[in-house]
Amino acid sequence: MATDSAKQSRFLDWVERTGNRMPDPALHFVFALLVAWALSALLAGVSFAEIDPRTGQPIVINNQLTATALVTFLTKIVTTFAGFPPLGVVLVMVLGVGVAEHSGFFAAGLQRLLDFTPRSLLSPALATASILGHTIADAAIVALVPLGGALFYAAGRHPLSGIMLAFAGTTGAFAMNLLPTGLDPLLQGFTQSAAQILDPARTVNPLCNMWFMMFVSLPTILVSWWITDKVVEPRLSRVPVDGDPDGLPKVQPVTPKEQRALWIALGATLALASLLVAAVLPADSPFRTADGGLTGSQSPLMQAIVPLMLLFVLMPGLVYGYAAGTFHSHKDVIKGMTKAMSSMGYYLVLVFFAALFIYTFSVSNLGALLALKGGAFLKSLNLAPMITILGIIVLTGFINLVVGSASAKWAMLAPIFVPMLMTAGISPELTQLAFRLGDGPSNIVTPLLPYFPLVIAFCIRYVKNTGLGTAISLMMPYTFAYYVASLICLAIYWGAGLPLGIEAGYVYP
Repeated sequence: MATDSAKQSRFLDWVERTGNRMPDPALHFVFALLVAWALSALLAGVSFAEIDPRTGQPIVINNQLTATALVTFLTKIVTTFAGFPPLGVVLVMVLGVGVAEHSGFFAAGLQRLLDFTPRSLLSPALATASILGHTIADAAIVALVPLGGALFYAAGRHPLSGIMLAFAGTTGAFAMNLLPTGLDPLLQGFTQSAAQILDPARTVNPLCNMWFMMFVSLPTILVSWWITDKVVEPRLSRVPVDGDPDGLPKVQPVTPKEQRALWIALGATLALASLLVAAVLPADSPFRTADGGLTGSQSPLMQAIVPLMLLFVLMPGLVYGYAAGTFHSHKDVIKGMTKAMSSMGYYLVLVFFAALFIYTFSVSNLGALLALKGGAFLKSLNLAPMITILGIIVLTGFINLVVGSASAKWAMLAPIFVPMLMTAGISPELTQLAFRLGDGPSNIVTPLLPYFPLVIAFCIRYVKNTGLGTAISLMMPYTFAYYVASLICLAIYWGAGLPLGIEAGYVYP
C-alpha cells in the first residue's frame, strides 16, 4: 500500500512539474488554435464515410485557412469573445460577490459557519453543497469555487484544497445530484429524438436517470471527502499561501453589531426568497413555460437563474454593509464591484484566446469528426452490453477533453449510440446515463473546459505561482475516484436490476 501511494505521489509530482513547465495557459489556446487551423487545412479535402447527424450527409472538415474563413474569423473576434457562454455568467456573478465580500458579509458569515461546523467536517459539508449546486447549473461553479477557498482559508486549512473540492463537486460530479437539474430535460430531448430513429413511438422521461443520480451522490460525497483530506491536502502541505494579503478574506471574531447585521441580512434574503416562491408557484407564472414547466432548460426560471443568483448574493451584501456600517454610501458599493472586477483581468485574457480556439475547433468540424470516429470504432468492436457501456463511458471521457459542451457532445453522439445500443437490447436511458458518467469526471482535468481558467485565477489569489500542472495534478485523484465510484454503483444497479429513474429500466423496449 505504501509503495502504491509513493508511486501515485511521484506520478502526480511529474504531472505537476510537466504542466508547470509548459507556457502560460493563455498560450496553450494560441497553440491549439494554430494546430486547429493546420488540421482543418490538411483534412478539408479528405472524404469521410461518417454521417453527420446534424445534416444527414457525410461529415466535411471546413478549411479555416481560406481567405473567406480568415476574414470571417476576423469579423467575429469581438462577438466570439463577448458571446463566450461562461463569460457573462462569471462577470455578472462577480458583481454580487464583490459587494458581499467588500461589505464584510462573507467574512462574518464564514466565521459564523465555522462556529457551527467542525474543521474536520468542512470537506463533506462543501462536497454536499457543491453537488446540490448542480440545480443552479454553471452558476454554482462561480459561486461555490471561490467560497470553498475562502472557507478553508478561514478555517486554517489550505485554501486550494477548498477550491479543488468545490470544483470537483460542481463540475467533476456533474452526473450526480439529489435534485432535478436543467441538464436532465436538455439531454432527454436528444436521447428521445435519437431513440425515435428506430421507434417513432419511443419516449424518454426527463428524470429517467434520477434514482441513480441520487444513489451515487452519497458515495461521491464520501469519496470527495476522502480524496480532499487524505490525498489533496497532504500534497498541499508544502505549498505556501503567498497571495496578496489585501485580496484574501479576513475573518475575525464577529462583534454583536455584525451579528445583528447578519440576522438582518438573513431576514432580507428570506424575504426575497419568499417573493420568488410566490412569483413561481402560480400555474400562470411568467417564470413557467407554456405547459407549466419550471426545471426545463427553456423555462424562464432556468434562463434567469444567473440574475437571480446575483440578487441572492447582492441582497445580503448590501443589507449587511449598511446594517454593519461598512457601507456609508453607494460609492462603497460600486467600489466593491470595481475591486472584484479588477481581479478578473487574468481570466479575461485566458477567455479571449480560449473563445477563439473553441470557435475554430467547432466551425471546422474537427470536434464532430473526432466524436463520430470514436463512435464508429466502438460500434465495430461489437462487445458485450456491460463492456459496451464501459466503452461509452471511456470514449466520452476522452472526447470531453477536446469538446467541452455536454449538450454539443450528446447532440452528436446520441444519434449514434442510442439506436446502436437499442438494437443490442440496451435502453436509451442507460445509454444516456453512460454518457453522463463519462462526461463529468474528465471535466476537471481538461484546460479546454471554459471554467478551467477561472479556477486557476481563483487559485492565484492564494498561491501566486499556481500553474496548469498544479491544478491538473490536484484534480486527477478526484477524476479517477469519481470514475471508480460511479462504475461500482452502476455494477450494483446492474446486478440488482434497479430502475435508473422515472419510467426507466435497462432493457429495451
